[in-house]
Amino acid sequence: MFNLNPIGMNHSRLTVLFIIKLAKKNKLGYCPLNCRITYRNKRKEFASGLKVQPEKWDSELQLVDEEPLTNTNLGIIKNKIQKAYISLELESKDFTVLDIVRKYLYKPEQDKTYVVFYYNSYLKKLHKLIGKEIKEPTYKKFEYVGNDLKKFVKYRFGKNDIPLGDLKLQFLEDFDYYLKTKKKQKQVTINKAIQRFRKVIKVASAEGLISNDPFVLYKAKRVRKEIIYLSAEELKALENYQFQAPRLELVRDLFVFSCYTGLPYNELKQFRKKHIKENYDGNLWIQIKREKTEKKLSIPVLGKAKIIIDKYSKINSQLVFPVYSNQKINSYLKEIAAIVGIEINLTHHIARKTFATTVLLYNDVPMEIVSELLGHSSIQITQNHYGKILQKKVGMEMRRLSDKLNGQDTENRNE
Repeated sequence: MFNLNPIGMNHSRLTVLFIIKLAKKNKLGYCPLNCRITYRNKRKEFASGLKVQPEKWDSELQLVDEEPLTNTNLGIIKNKIQKAYISLELESKDFTVLDIVRKYLYKPEQDKTYVVFYYNSYLKKLHKLIGKEIKEPTYKKFEYVGNDLKKFVKYRFGKNDIPLGDLKLQFLEDFDYYLKTKKKQKQVTINKAIQRFRKVIKVASAEGLISNDPFVLYKAKRVRKEIIYLSAEELKALENYQFQAPRLELVRDLFVFSCYTGLPYNELKQFRKKHIKENYDGNLWIQIKREKTEKKLSIPVLGKAKIIIDKYSKINSQLVFPVYSNQKINSYLKEIAAIVGIEINLTHHIARKTFATTVLLYNDVPMEIVSELLGHSSIQITQNHYGKILQKKVGMEMRRLSDKLNGQDTENRNE
């Protein structure tokens, strides 16, 4: 810890401490160093921009063993903080720890950082992470929000941009209303957009650009989304239907296969024979990484799924199935639904919902196993999506039990 205490001034109230963030170790074994400034018993922590190997960091001496360049940079940071502090003292005005951070990190306070400008600068940093930490579709989602944000600020405030410091909780309420009325977006899409925008604002707060998160009290509007899936009877009718057109038979088989494996379209199109492996129990399992969450999927090959694999096993290809584009599959599925008599807007994603409900939950598979088979990043996601389905299953079982008990009661009275 460093006390900055130039002669003739009472600087003992200011301390600077570098903190290693062990939980954020990168693939090369380096951890970021944060700088924590304490002034008048108030703290502010921010990224120093330096990374060190944990085994070389001496937290007591605040130095890195055998890395003189890094130690020099630490010294430079401390000196700049000291200069920022002295400058504020010489201005003879009351100031806070946040003012010191602002003075050190950025231009004078009157050069405010603006919302759209800062969001775009965040986008530039995010773009450089494509292929390293994120995928391009993830970046695109943040980019779409940025485009809507720019239009909203112009619409709501009549300006191209507004200062970060002017953000209030009402900003999100107005943004929500704009996306709903002007952009015609659904609430689930709006919630995702606001979630991404809030993430950027939290980064701005962490960097000391604003004193605190202005949206900390915000609560996303609840979305009541009905899970659409095939019943056991509809699935059986689809399996047994004899299609004359080979394209419809193939698309039906792909859909049914996903009904018994839960494979999303992205994984289905890259499903190769190498992904089918014999497990320790002697049974076949599908082992493939899910593109969306990068979580490894391990799915047992149920009997009906194996029949479909065997049906296409003679194809001379590393791919298990020939696959159309997602758009074409969904187009053919609408045709299939009309032929078979399924009265829902059938898409390939419904196969995944059918796997979770009709195949798993309705056959008493526990929620935590359903979550694992679907490749969700947490069981909370599974519960949020399928909690009501489970309640429906419990209700069905309780009605069955009630009918059984009522029947026994009738028999007892007849006796």
